[in-house]
Amino acid sequence: MFEVDVLPLSLFLLFTLSSFRYPAGPVADRWRVWPVTRVFPYAITGTSPSGAQVTYLLAGIAPETSCAAAFRAAPPACVTALRATYADSTATFVATAGIAVLARPVPLGTADRVTVRPVAFPGPAEHFGERQCFTGARLASDAYLVATVAGYADGRSYHAGARVMSRLGGLARQLATALHRGLTE
Repeated sequence: MFEVDVLPLSLFLLFTLSSFRYPAGPVADRWRVWPVTRVFPYAITGTSPSGAQVTYLLAGIAPETSCAAAFRAAPPACVTALRATYADSTATFVATAGIAVLARPVPLGTADRVTVRPVAFPGPAEHFGERQCFTGARLASDAYLVATVAGYADGRSYHAGARVMSRLGGLARQLATALHRGLTE
């Protein structure tokens, strides 16, 4: 009989698994072949308007759904939709990111009308719904359109003319940029 020291073995396995890189593959197929946590990472780093480092943490991932269910004014070339909600590390702000998988590039200007429907999850994002969306961002490429909506974690409703903290817009843009870049680069 032999003994194995578990700590070095577990560290070796952890290092090996964390250094494993999934093949890039064709951009259009990445949403299907990559693990969901590669499409929607657990944490995304960003910068606040003051220049401080912030982290956006995954609150939950919604099941794959139709484009009509995930977006108001879904893009015409949308094949399917993926959505996840993130909260900033202070649990003050939340944002839902929607990824429209496209059969072909969307016509110029079409992306500006796409708005993702928010998804609530237990925790900081449990009060996030249609009435809590203050701001958003959109990025499109040949294979994907990423749209985000952001609001406050305390559930306050948006009212026309309401003052929006610049950090909310920053969250929406940084999240859209990070997810789009992750899928397309």
